[in-house]
Amino acid sequence: MAKILIVDDSQTQIQSLMKILAKNGHETITAEDGDSAVTVAREELPDLILMDVVMPGLNGFQATRHITKTEGTQHIPVIILSSKDQETDKVWAERQGASGYLIKPASEDELMSLINKLL
Repeated sequence: MAKILIVDDSQTQIQSLMKILAKNGHETITAEDGDSAVTVAREELPDLILMDVVMPGLNGFQATRHITKTEGTQHIPVIILSSKDQETDKVWAERQGASGYLIKPASEDELMSLINKLL
């Protein structure tokens, strides 16, 4: 069982992901924006992070860069989970340190496959 941080400003999306992850035996913690994602990642040291892009404050790309480039959290894999589906978004996510990129809504199989690969 892994501890997974879900970062999204949509409660509906958070609830949906929590349900999938719990069903697959994972513990979840949440953050509703990029700023709190950075804080929670530093305090809780989750095994993996699911990160939305479009959020108030720090966006998902900025938060990912902060988490993956900071000593203490740089080992945590970040999966960007976004409705942004341009190739440039995927390339930019990689440059920020993301380990994976999925387009919303990702299927449970697709999501769990990537999570299991990274854990």
